[in-house]
Amino acid sequence: MHPALAILLLWLVFAATHMTLSSVSLRPRLVERLGASGFLGLYSLVAVATFVPMVSLYFGHKHAGTHLFYLGGVPGMQWFVYVGMAYAFALSVAGLVRPSPASLQPGKAEAKGVLRLTRHPLFMGVGIFGALHLLVASIHTADLAFFAGFPLFAIVGCWHQDQRKLTTEGDDFAAFHAQTSFLPVPRPAALMAAIREDGLALLAGVGVAALLRVNHGSLFGGA
Repeated sequence: MHPALAILLLWLVFAATHMTLSSVSLRPRLVERLGASGFLGLYSLVAVATFVPMVSLYFGHKHAGTHLFYLGGVPGMQWFVYVGMAYAFALSVAGLVRPSPASLQPGKAEAKGVLRLTRHPLFMGVGIFGALHLLVASIHTADLAFFAGFPLFAIVGCWHQDQRKLTTEGDDFAAFHAQTSFLPVPRPAALMAAIREDGLALLAGVGVAALLRVNHGSLFGGA
């Protein structure tokens, strides 16, 4: 099987299991049988069992298949991606520190900190990470299958989370949903408020992005 097709199939399995296990119809039955901790353990195990092999397969077949495009030489593109990566990692790290009420675990539906930028900071940060790689990497079919999966999964997965929570969580989540943004557009007022409330976490994410940029060649190869 061609590596690009195998990567695509693993993305589909990862997404299908991720959303099926957390669906309105199946999740309550699994929680009833396994308990909340048991369900979370099963959910995490299935996610790791599908995602890790996909990453391993990609790293074993980087740049496999037909060459499609390379946009890294476009003037200003490298710096655009550097800034975008800083934003992506800031969202993801802050999203870990302040978990979203839209995520798997229930939480207080309050639009504060990084949640002022998007109600899905972790997944949206990961989606931006994948999308930006398409702009600077030399893209072959295997690279396209791997990196395009991140923004596609982020959009579909976050939409699925919203629909499930709107069905199960009631008025509190509906109000939070109405107050927050799906896409992580950095509106000035929201960005300044997020920096005031989650500044350390956002700065830590920028630091992680900078460290990975400096050590990218030794860790992952390439420029």
